[in-house]
Amino acid sequence: MIGLILGGGAGTRLYPLTADRSKPAVPIGAKYRLIDIPISNCLNSGVVRIFVLTQFNSASLNQHIKNTYHFDLFSRGFVDILAAEQTRSSGEWFQGTADAVRQTNIHLRNHDYDYVLILAGDQLYQMDFEKLAKYHVAQNADITLATIPVDAKDATSFGIMKVAGGFIERFIEKPNSNVLSGWSSEVSADMKNQGREYLASMGIYIFSKDVLNELLEQFPNATDFGKEIIPEAIKMGKNVASYEHPGYWTDVGSIPSYYDANLELTDDIPDFNLFDNNAIIYTRPRLLGPSKVTNTKINKCIIAEGCLIQGGNYDRSIIGIRSRLGPDTNVKDSIILGNDYFESLEHIVTNRQDIPMGIGANCRIERAIIDKNCRIGDNVEIIGHTDLEDAEESTHIISSGIIVIPKGTVIPSGTKIGASAKS
Repeated sequence: MIGLILGGGAGTRLYPLTADRSKPAVPIGAKYRLIDIPISNCLNSGVVRIFVLTQFNSASLNQHIKNTYHFDLFSRGFVDILAAEQTRSSGEWFQGTADAVRQTNIHLRNHDYDYVLILAGDQLYQMDFEKLAKYHVAQNADITLATIPVDAKDATSFGIMKVAGGFIERFIEKPNSNVLSGWSSEVSADMKNQGREYLASMGIYIFSKDVLNELLEQFPNATDFGKEIIPEAIKMGKNVASYEHPGYWTDVGSIPSYYDANLELTDDIPDFNLFDNNAIIYTRPRLLGPSKVTNTKINKCIIAEGCLIQGGNYDRSIIGIRSRLGPDTNVKDSIILGNDYFESLEHIVTNRQDIPMGIGANCRIERAIIDKNCRIGDNVEIIGHTDLEDAEESTHIISSGIIVIPKGTVIPSGTKIGASAKS
């Protein structure tokens, strides 16, 4: 089996985190990037031949993959980038998931494989793809979709399958609530009791090689798997199986979903387990020093390496690599992505007129996301709240009451943003 991980498009719903990076390159969990999740799932499942298909703002993603995933000389394994390119057959960028696979399919010809595993690069989950592959073979399936039970409220946001006997009979993309009554499927008693009786596509597919090639050739204008290729395959009578995923999964495609997915990692027993001996999440080994904490109260936080925390209170927050946080600063329900490098003490001393990289003294940060390399002065208040209206300013955006400070932004001392500014 060969793994294809789709790098995604412009990621407008995650803006401004995607202003200078692609969705899979967005940091998560203090020290990882989203792309680390599908790659780690592949490696933990024995899928060691992986292509990542990229096209939008891909420089940082390419650099991360290049610096992270190395295989020894005696392994067949690789994680390679397949960037969108002009060819004799196409001069266009990828137009969708199916089009991306079609345009890059030529690069798979030099490899021996029977199945293609197709994944998204912006989801948070842990799955054993070996079990998925064995299920695909046991069902004698042409295509297998990983599905997850959802309730009626969430069903309108997904592609929903009508499943009987393990096979998908019908498919509808983002159905209206008034038609859902005919789309419930066989699910476990526990899921049914929770009202989760609709099977939604996770955007995770296994195709048998010949079937994938046949469908891409037969429908040359089809650009998307979920909207076009899968429904056409069902109409043709292909064996399209449903593999119900029993664990946690979330699509990190918007600021609210990204915010919630991160902060849920601070729970005592989170649904996504970063501390597992077998389901290891791999990332770049940065060889940073341990974090240093002085005179600080910390509760339910994840703190990456290389941080300098000089005092204050930190509650249910994510503190990313190389974060510098000044004395008497309070951070609550927030995500601090950290910094790409350390500023030297000499530089800070000789440039006293500049605000040092990090967050200054006596600041208050709540319900906020602070992107990398920001310079936030002393006595700054950044207070998000659900009552705040969505807005976009030169120094920040507000989405669903969450304040996001874009990468590299300078916030002068004494600035008040959000609920604090309104009071």
